[in-house]
Amino acid sequence: MQSNLQATIIISTFNKPEWLQYVLLSFDIQTTKNFEIIIADDGSDEKTKAVIGQFSKNTDLNVKHIWQADDGFQKTKILNKAIEASNADYLIFTDGDCIARKDFVETHLKLRRLKCALSGGYFKLTEDVSSKITDTIIREQKCFEKDWLIAEGQPKTFKMNKLTTSKTKAIFLNFVTPTKATFDGMNVSCWKADLLAVNGFDERMKYGGEDREVGERMMNNGIKFLQIRYSATCVHLHHDRPYENEEALLLNKKIRQETKHAKSTYSKYGIHKS
Repeated sequence: MQSNLQATIIISTFNKPEWLQYVLLSFDIQTTKNFEIIIADDGSDEKTKAVIGQFSKNTDLNVKHIWQADDGFQKTKILNKAIEASNADYLIFTDGDCIARKDFVETHLKLRRLKCALSGGYFKLTEDVSSKITDTIIREQKCFEKDWLIAEGQPKTFKMNKLTTSKTKAIFLNFVTPTKATFDGMNVSCWKADLLAVNGFDERMKYGGEDREVGERMMNNGIKFLQIRYSATCVHLHHDRPYENEEALLLNKKIRQETKHAKSTYSKYGIHKS
């Protein structure tokens, strides 16, 4: 165990071993190495286990694979298990399809504040550009360069500003963006104690806003969410969402409305069941 452990990176995944391989590589080349990685695996098959095993052999980082059997979309349950297994006081959440820029961890650590959570950004790659990502592209950080992306066919949009390396520009854009700072599981960080205080994720929730709901409880409990979407960035690899379904979305919406209406600060369906 690293003695100067400053963060636990929690990466959620499900049967995307080729994407996870790239994501893990992006954490292996971070500008700071004082963190551990926990992979919160919602029932992937042996291919994912093999990718994690291979990566663990070749990295100096401490890597834990927390797995549960596939029983439909149960991401909230595996995330709660990962929170419990974490060894650092500070947690950074991302997904197994988001490649982190090499200053990702350093930025979250530099900007963290007591009684605050940080809401980062992500830039969506097209299916075509996603297929052109390689280990070399990640090592050379080309997937964060506008010129490379445009040359490979990524449409030029305002959202490319999320890839800025100018701190001044990032601070300005964070300040003027109309997008609210929320708990978005692709790129968010907070103190472990603040998450435990609201009892983690509500395990009744399926796909669609399940991460926002825990953030809403944290806000109700006095945690301020700070906007860093132009400072801490990752690129999101393209994939389909076969787990989206109307019934689950309605249930999640109902739970979120209850949280909002009651100004809930705690879920009895979280880490500790009551």
